[in-house]
Amino acid sequence: MKRIGVLTSGGDAPGMNAAIRAVVRTSTAHELEVIGVKRGFAGMIDGDFIKMGPRDVANTIQRGGTVLLTARCKAFFEPEGRAQAAAKLEEAGIEGLVVIGGDGSFHGAHYLCQEHGIKVMGVPGTIDNDLYGTDFTIGYDTALNTALAAIDRIRDTAASHERLFFIEVMGRHAGFIALSVGIAGGAEEILIPEQPEHLDQVIETVRQSALKGKASSIIVVAEGFEGGGLKVMEAVSKATGLDARASILGHVQRGGSPTAADRILASRLGFAAVEALMEGKTDLMAGVVADEIHFTPLQETWEKRKDVNQKMRLMAKVLAL
Repeated sequence: MKRIGVLTSGGDAPGMNAAIRAVVRTSTAHELEVIGVKRGFAGMIDGDFIKMGPRDVANTIQRGGTVLLTARCKAFFEPEGRAQAAAKLEEAGIEGLVVIGGDGSFHGAHYLCQEHGIKVMGVPGTIDNDLYGTDFTIGYDTALNTALAAIDRIRDTAASHERLFFIEVMGRHAGFIALSVGIAGGAEEILIPEQPEHLDQVIETVRQSALKGKASSIIVVAEGFEGGGLKVMEAVSKATGLDARASILGHVQRGGSPTAADRILASRLGFAAVEALMEGKTDLMAGVVADEIHFTPLQETWEKRKDVNQKMRLMAKVLAL
């Protein structure tokens, strides 16, 4: 193998640049040429490629977002789009590909491998932390710390006004951010899509908290729970008559300088992905399980379910008493 490509795809996540940097510098150390694919699979179809060397990734490890840019690409869902992309890779002499992204990105990488024989390695870059085969995904730790900082500030306002706050965090299908930040932020209730509670239960929990003398409360809501924080807040406020507000943190959770944990994780996984390609491995995701590098077939990363920690869920309820 003489030349590999690297791309970022799907939603951006803090630490993606650290992963790109690791791929470029590890490849250079092994005398491999690196081609950066701009705008993910959309750029691949267009042949939007750039040569990359160690100096091109200098001073990027601390930056959020992705220097290679990212995009959603509907054309890649079709075999014709993937065939066009594979042809562009062949023209550029790219023999292996590192794809940094989430499950949608891994679908694309898997089909490139299966349909066109492109050697691919996945690196998990998504703040949702919902990919099977790794304990943590790149961007998750930074998103947690960003959300926690916001919750700490909102709690000051909630206490000052004796008010109930519903704080919506990202997590359309997964409650990892909500559960962890809810525990760290001392939330009275945490609502996640994996364990939907009827709104009547939520209302009763709020009533009981008020009867115990809690003048203010923080409830963390994953965006995928019952339509999100605003709808839950409106239903609870109407039923209880309590003064309540909703705060939607939104895309602020995606941005910002990555934490040390995310920079280290991204560096480890980018390094491991390049070495795996050189060893002939393909159609796999590099992850970390119990602090060791672990490789998982790409198809398993979305077919097998990664569940939230049920003991943490129980603990959160106990600590909220």
